[in-house]
Amino acid sequence: MSAHRRPFPTRWLAAGGAAVLAGIIGVALLLQTGGSACAAPPSTSTKSGKATFYDLAGTSGNCSFETPADDLFVALGPDQYADGASCGAYLDVTGPKGTVRVKVFDSCPECDTGHLDLSRTAFKKIGSEVAGIIPITYKLVKNPSVPGPITVRIKEGASQYWFAARIDNHANLLSSVKVSGSGGSFKSAHREDYNYWLIDSGAGSGPYKLKITDVYGNTTTVSGIAMKPGVVQKTSTSVSGKSTTVKTTTKSSPAPTAKKSASAKPTTVPPTASSVAPLPESAAAAPGTTEDALLNLAGDPQPASCG
Repeated sequence: MSAHRRPFPTRWLAAGGAAVLAGIIGVALLLQTGGSACAAPPSTSTKSGKATFYDLAGTSGNCSFETPADDLFVALGPDQYADGASCGAYLDVTGPKGTVRVKVFDSCPECDTGHLDLSRTAFKKIGSEVAGIIPITYKLVKNPSVPGPITVRIKEGASQYWFAARIDNHANLLSSVKVSGSGGSFKSAHREDYNYWLIDSGAGSGPYKLKITDVYGNTTTVSGIAMKPGVVQKTSTSVSGKSTTVKTTTKSSPAPTAKKSASAKPTTVPPTASSVAPLPESAAAAPGTTEDALLNLAGDPQPASCG
């Protein structure tokens, strides 16, 4: 096995050979701009692509999450990682041996659209490890089940003058986070590419309330968050409206052949983000929309009218 060092210090490629080094494509998590201040939900349609695998070099990916207990996770390329906006979402990935659900956990700087870089554990559930690269189909999961209620981790170095928190177990993509300190009003936080929500001027003294809104309009508020940097604080609150569970499945016969472009042999030519998946019909019909618009997930949080 040949290993390749990423620009980020947390990841190693483990797909078996230098010919596979550039063969990792991220997932298209598309949001469409609309006529109102809020964007339409991302597409959950099935898409074709290919997958490789890697071994985590360290204890966390670029999303700053702890490694999932089941070791089932995925890294996305720059356009789909979207400066951290895709962190914490879930994808169902189907390969020759079956289907596995993975958490968006990491970034893959050289990955192109449609190529997934899976954890070795996830890859082995849907394909042969010796293959190194396999054709797949995949889709974003709406309202997936999660290991537990929302958790909040205050970043090291935070204080009443500089607020930074990571949120986990939110199930769907997040659109906004607002924070209020003891007796204060809510302030909008912005997300950094390492998946922490920041208020540069601080949120005052705790305990804090966090109002969390996802892209489907589900909103919840967690309370009693203390200024305890480095500690994962558990809550009893969930943000998604419901849960659905898809267990890992296996099959004896090969999966349907993926599109020719998706199953092509990997290349060392630098990838380009030229593939854009179709938007859902409901979003395409919204007034004032542009069908091929890709909303930058890393932009400012959604305005107050989005929750």
